[in-house]
Amino acid sequence: MRSVDINCDMGESFGRWPMGNDAALMQYISSANIACGFHAGDPQIMRNTVRLALKYHVAIGAHPGFHDLQGFGRREIHMAPEEVFSLVLYQIGALEAIARAEGGVLHHVKPHGALYNMAAKDRRLADAIARAVQQAGTGLILYGLSGSALIDAAKAIGLRTASEVFADRSYQDDGSLTPRSQAGALIEDAVAAARQALQMVEQQQVLSLQGNPVALVAETLCLHGDGAHALEFARAIHQTFVDRGIEIKAP
Repeated sequence: MRSVDINCDMGESFGRWPMGNDAALMQYISSANIACGFHAGDPQIMRNTVRLALKYHVAIGAHPGFHDLQGFGRREIHMAPEEVFSLVLYQIGALEAIARAEGGVLHHVKPHGALYNMAAKDRRLADAIARAVQQAGTGLILYGLSGSALIDAAKAIGLRTASEVFADRSYQDDGSLTPRSQAGALIEDAVAAARQALQMVEQQQVLSLQGNPVALVAETLCLHGDGAHALEFARAIHQTFVDRGIEIKAP
């Protein structure tokens, strides 16, 4: 049976619970990427989100980003690789301790926002993130954009990886995500998102914004929990996979 992971960015709020659709989304996903306090989140939100993931048997992942609360971690910050190493290691450690205290284990790490996008192209940053994940614990899986420098860096040092694709974002011909500043970057229709998700999983390719087929590896599918249509998308994609006999499970 074909299988795929559905992951979602969660815990991206401050001082209030629950955050948006987090509780409702948990039943449709298999991995949760939990903000670690730098681009969003705080210690109590982190604990609550870990507890929610444990309740629904969802894999717990750290979602480290730049220290950029005002920009939600989506603004590029240029740092030396060793600074990025420390930034990522610090955030992984915080969530790992909370997960352990709540009776869970940390399963994976997925960088957030600008850090993710920069590391997808910059091998020096990718190497720094991969080293941080490797040294943070045993058996952690690094989630990264399919075909990116981040996946290459992780594989080069023997890390387990999960190549990530996006149901709610459009792609460019080179396999990169269309920048959010450009028209057509976000997919707003649940039917279109489910159709793209199914194509990526079954055919291991996607049509770019320019209309060309782009090969990719779809091992984990991302849904943005803060999206306006997140819950609608999650239901549509989950049901599409169930109807096609595709098992939803964490790597």
